[in-house]
Amino acid sequence: MSRWLAFLLGLGLVLGPVAVAQGQGESRVRYRCEAVYLPARTTWVRSVEIAYDRQQLRSVSIDGAPAHRYAVHGPVILTSLDNERIRFDTASLSWQSDLRGLAQAQGRCERSAP
Repeated sequence: MSRWLAFLLGLGLVLGPVAVAQGQGESRVRYRCEAVYLPARTTWVRSVEIAYDRQQLRSVSIDGAPAHRYAVHGPVILTSLDNERIRFDTASLSWQSDLRGLAQAQGRCERSAP
């Protein structure tokens, strides 16, 4: 099974009715994540938007900024924004990130209205 097919099957199970058709068979889903950054112990609200169609993931945006590169491993999306490396898990609805070793974040996510 290709990694895209595995991703889409997993994504379909997780996203279900939340995805909204966006023409041409493209769907989008949004998440709101509350990530706690250490060592400062601050909570940042982060947003993730995923666009996909029946064949592949089309785009990933973090806080409204498009991720120009990303990797998909099953339900996990790996990407980066500025100096932050991000791991977003659509199955466990979790956020993990690292700011070049200076700070790390972990948090939970929830699907939000489109």
